[in-house]
Amino acid sequence: MFARLTTVAAAVFLVLSPGDVQSQPSGVVIEGCSVFDPESGTMLEGRTIVVRGERIVAVASAGEKLEVPPDATRIDGRGRFALPGLIDAHVHLVHVLDFAHVTGDEVLPLYLAAGVTSVRSTGDEIVAATLVARFAAARPESSPRVFTCSPLLDADPPIHRDVGRAVTDPAQVPAILDEIKRWGATTLKIYAGTGRAVGRAIIEEGHRRGLFVTAHLGAYSAQDAAADGVDGLEHIWSVFNYVIPPETAAQPGSRGRLDLANPLCESLVAELARRKIYVDPTLVVFRNMIILPDVPEVRDHPDNALAPRRLRDFWPVYLKRSGCPQGGPLEDRRREFAKYQELTGKLYRAGVPLLVGTDSPEPQVTPGFSLHQELELLVESGLPPAAALRAATLHNAKVLNQQDHLGAIAAGKLADIVLLTANPLEDVRNTRRIELVVRGGRVCRPSEILKHAPAE
Repeated sequence: MFARLTTVAAAVFLVLSPGDVQSQPSGVVIEGCSVFDPESGTMLEGRTIVVRGERIVAVASAGEKLEVPPDATRIDGRGRFALPGLIDAHVHLVHVLDFAHVTGDEVLPLYLAAGVTSVRSTGDEIVAATLVARFAAARPESSPRVFTCSPLLDADPPIHRDVGRAVTDPAQVPAILDEIKRWGATTLKIYAGTGRAVGRAIIEEGHRRGLFVTAHLGAYSAQDAAADGVDGLEHIWSVFNYVIPPETAAQPGSRGRLDLANPLCESLVAELARRKIYVDPTLVVFRNMIILPDVPEVRDHPDNALAPRRLRDFWPVYLKRSGCPQGGPLEDRRREFAKYQELTGKLYRAGVPLLVGTDSPEPQVTPGFSLHQELELLVESGLPPAAALRAATLHNAKVLNQQDHLGAIAAGKLADIVLLTANPLEDVRNTRRIELVVRGGRVCRPSEILKHAPAE
C-alpha cells in the first residue's frame, strides 16, 4: 500500500517538534510515545503510531518493521503520552446557547482545543443540531465530531419547550422515532415528565430501530426504566433520587445525610450493574451550576474565561432563572454534593459502566474544558484515573456505537489522538497538559484551534 517497507529508525521523515506542526500531511508518525490502552488501563511504553489519511494503520513497539507513508510528518513522541481522543457524552449545541445568542458552531473549537474530538448531543432541536453537526464535519481543523440525539421526549407541555417534544401516547412513538432516525440521530432521550407507558414504548421502538435510549428521569422511576430495558441514565440524580427511603425524604437536609447502604440503594445499584446500564453522572454540572455555583473556586474557575463573553454574561441570568444554587445553606449543599460523589464511587465499585459527560454549556460548565473537571471529580469519587479515562474514551465510544472507529489508539481506528506532556495515570489533571490534538489524522495545536472561537 505504501512505497516501501522499512523500520521507523531507518526512515527519512520531515522532523518536527510538536509545537511546529501547522499543515496537514498525507501521513503522520508519532514516534516513541506511551499509548494509553483503555482495555487494560495501562500505558504501553515506546510505541510508534503510524497514521495514513484519517486512520491509524499501525501501533508498533520499538524495532518492529512498519509500512510508513514516504512523505509523513514525524513527531518526536519521547516523553509524551498519547490518549484516544476524549469524548463528551453529554453536551447541548442548541439549548442554553440559543438564550445567550450564541450558535453551536462558535463553541466547537473549545471542545477540540481541550482534546475533546467527539461530542454527543443529548437533547437539542434536531434541525439546528444537524446543521451544527454538518458544520463540524466540514471543519475538522476546528471542530469535534458531533453525534446528534432526539429532542427531549417529554410530557405535554415539555419542561424545556425550546428543545422538548411532547409525546403523550405510546401509539405516537413509532412515527416520531421514524422521523428522528431519518435525521441521523444515534440516541433517543426520555425526559423528566415522561411516564412509564410512553417511556417503555420509546425503549422498545428505539431498540427496534437500533438506537441507544437514555433517560433523564423524573416521573419514570429508575427501577422501572431499568426493568424496561433503558440503555443509559443521564445525571447522578437519575439514580440518587430513587434510592431515598420515603421515610427520610421529607427530613430537612436528608439528601446530604443519606445512608447509601440502605436496601433501596443496594438493590438499584445491583440491578444497574447486572443489566450493564450506563450511568453518566455529569458531576460537574451539579457542582458548577446546581449546588455550588456561588463558591469562589467554582465561580472564578479559569476555564470560565474561555467561553465567549455573550455566554458568560448569560450564565448569571440563567442561574437566577433556574433557582440555583439549590439545596439550602452552603454546608448542606456541600454534604449533598459529597453524597453524589459517594454514589458515583459506589456505582463504579459495583460494576456499573460509567460515562463521562458535562452538560455544557450550562452555567459555569465551559465547553470542552469542563470535561477535565469531570475527570477530576470522578477520580475524587473513587475511580482510578485509568477507569475515568476508559469511561471518557472506550465507554463513550460504545454508547455511540462507534467502538470500531473511536475510543482507542489501534490500527484501523480513526486517528483521533491527544498528545500530552505528562502522564494522566499519575495525576488525572495531566489531561490538561495538551501539546497536540490529532483529529482524523489532522494535527492541530490548541492555541491555533482557539483562534476559531470568538472572545465576545
